[in-house]
Amino acid sequence: MRFSVYQISRKGGREKNEDRMGYCYTRDAGLFALADGMGGHPEGEVASQLALQTMAAMFQRDAKPVLADPLRFLQDAIMAGHHQLLRYASEKGLIDNPRTTLVACILQGNMAYWAHCGDSRLYFVRGNKLIARTRDHSYSELQQTLGHTALPNDRFNRNVLFTCLGSPGKPVVDTSGPLLLQEGDRILLCSDGLWGTVEDDIITDHLASNTIAESVPELVEVALRNGGAKCDNVTIIAMEWESASDEDKPGVSTDELGDEVFASTIQASLGSHGGPGDNVEEDDLDEAAIERSIREINEAIRRSANGTRKA
Repeated sequence: MRFSVYQISRKGGREKNEDRMGYCYTRDAGLFALADGMGGHPEGEVASQLALQTMAAMFQRDAKPVLADPLRFLQDAIMAGHHQLLRYASEKGLIDNPRTTLVACILQGNMAYWAHCGDSRLYFVRGNKLIARTRDHSYSELQQTLGHTALPNDRFNRNVLFTCLGSPGKPVVDTSGPLLLQEGDRILLCSDGLWGTVEDDIITDHLASNTIAESVPELVEVALRNGGAKCDNVTIIAMEWESASDEDKPGVSTDELGDEVFASTIQASLGSHGGPGDNVEEDDLDEAAIERSIREINEAIRRSANGTRKA
């Protein structure tokens, strides 16, 4: 398996950055994920980080070196993140739950699988065409999907979602795949800070016209300019699928990895003992483990504040 990846996150005009992203991989499978902590609810940055950590820890546990059922894994891992948020809110005695959106993609063998909850998006570009995009779990996009024409007094705020992780009700999780990968395919995951100010055709054109190392930071700058002084957090992680013959190109090649090797840019897993590398079960975190995990999260937040991350 060979791919290139580029990730970047900017705070924009917000007081803090509640977006988180990262990827992890074994020899034969890769997980790419992005979460956007929701404003208007407490500790959005904790929600997004905890959701990603839960997913990464389950990937480390289950990908040996492949997942038995990638779509089932995505569904289960997103729900596990949801339960972690509910548990965290209960243990901390919060009046409201931390909430986050999440979008994730699995590359395994030569197939792509993805899932999402909320309005963080996935774009799949082949050549110069957008061949797949997730549909937001928002009332405005639901109306468009149903073919309803909004009346003058029927205004749906695109930011109003009907599902997310951490909500009182069971989250809606949409899954897609498998889709056969071709050399040069590009997949982009992003928060609404990008697509809220940059049209789909512009995102597609940028991905099709340049390397991801060039197109991704350019897209972020376009979003920041278009968003102005009150621009939302803008976060992107993108990858390009490459052939085994592209050995002279920069990227990640996993062919030489052993069966048990696991690599990750997502902060250390949360286990029942709270230590780096521990495996996680969604029902295994006690209060002490949660406190230790949140200290790790806050340290990561301080390190990444106002920062740009590139792989």
